[in-house]
Amino acid sequence: MTTDERIENLEKGLASARRLNRWLLAVVGLALGLSLLAGAFALTMAAAPAGTPAVAAQVNAVRAKAFIVVDENGKPRAQLGLDKGATALNLYDESGKPRAALSVIKDGPALAMLDANGTPRAQLDLDKDGPGLALSDENGKPRAGLHIGKDGPRLGLADENGKPCAMLATSKDGSGLSLLDANGKPRAVLVVEKDGPGLSLYDANGKPRAVLMADKSGPALFLADENGKVIWQAPQSAPVAITPGTK
Repeated sequence: MTTDERIENLEKGLASARRLNRWLLAVVGLALGLSLLAGAFALTMAAAPAGTPAVAAQVNAVRAKAFIVVDENGKPRAQLGLDKGATALNLYDESGKPRAALSVIKDGPALAMLDANGTPRAQLDLDKDGPGLALSDENGKPRAGLHIGKDGPRLGLADENGKPCAMLATSKDGSGLSLLDANGKPRAVLVVEKDGPGLSLYDANGKPRAVLMADKSGPALFLADENGKVIWQAPQSAPVAITPGTK
């Protein structure tokens, strides 16, 4: 295996990190959408007039556009209804604040759990791409996301601003871990594939500056300048240029 081939195999891990980056950012939209859904159904129900006949002990079916369950003080605690084609079940606490929302929309089912301030903290959804879980902090910023798609599971971690800072993915080709800086640029990428493990370190401009790998040809270490040109390597051979993967 040539040096260029070894570098190309290693840089495939960077492409996976970029895809994880885009996926974790999409979690923000999921959290917002489920938050709005949790408060979307302002259902009302008139009290039954006096003298209404008692409901039979057993019925075959009950048909209605909405149902509401109230506590002893008349506050809604659970609501089931339709809104623009979506079916949703909302659960409220004793203060009347939404705490959980289960919905079924065109893309699939979704469950949102909110804190006492109405902020979504955990969202679970299932669509054609697979199941996903998003966990947010007290400010509603997504901090962790898990998704299982056709390529395999992906785990993303974000900082206090909701920006991705760590990505972990695994697939039939291997596993990869990417650590990003405050600007969302990968600074360290670790991959383990069938050819062996590899580690890439990048500068603030996204240029690979150090690459360490171990494949069937043996271990190799490359150090590069700001232009991606190898300035030192072991074992020694003709200098090559290291360029980030674009796939």
